Amino acid sequence: MPIIAIVSQKGGSGKTTLAVNLATRAAQAKHESCVIDTDPQATAAAWGDWRGDFLPVVVTAPPARLGRTIESAKKNGVDFIVIDTPPHADAAAREAIKAADVVLIPTKPRAFDLHALEPIADLVSFAKKPAFVVLNSVPSGATVLTEEARATATAMGLDICPIELGDRAAFHRSAAKGETAAESDPTGKAAKEVEALWKWLRKTLKKAKKAA
Repeated sequence: MPIIAIVSQKGGSGKTTLAVNLATRAAQAKHESCVIDTDPQATAAAWGDWRGDFLPVVVTAPPARLGRTIESAKKNGVDFIVIDTPPHADAAAREAIKAADVVLIPTKPRAFDLHALEPIADLVSFAKKPAFVVLNSVPSGATVLTEEARATATAMGLDICPIELGDRAAFHRSAAKGETAAESDPTGKAAKEVEALWKWLRKTLKKAKKAA
């Protein structure tokens, strides 16, 4: 059962948006998918309430109960889990990384956001888990900015996801309705980016499974 941890020490990095879009895409691929929301603000859980009785299931869990929550999800037939974590919380990030097969680290390509990668870089290095920075909310045409961001993350010893998510209104509009970008605008740029990210993630999970 794949487990994806989405971690960042910076608030507003796009963790929840990434979590619900990937978990929903997994559901569309016939997975019994679940988002485990470990953030006390429970943003993913609120999205789940707005969504209603459609996959993915969204459950809340404090970091100390993450392992038990994962086991409970397995017993209930869940076969794809995305863990959404709070900012400024090493303990939560540590537990999520420990449980994960692959770690995704969303960040905006800005100096303050990139600076927040340092503690996460230390955590994933210690855990020896496959981890990838996902550049998020990338402004249109910001080629130099993204190149500098990639160089900064690489200098910290982090791998970079080749798929970037743009600064798309579709992500925000869809979330308010308990939907995803692909559901609200299936042919839009945001939907295409999520689809590309999903295909990359599937390949990455296969590589991680072989290497384990």
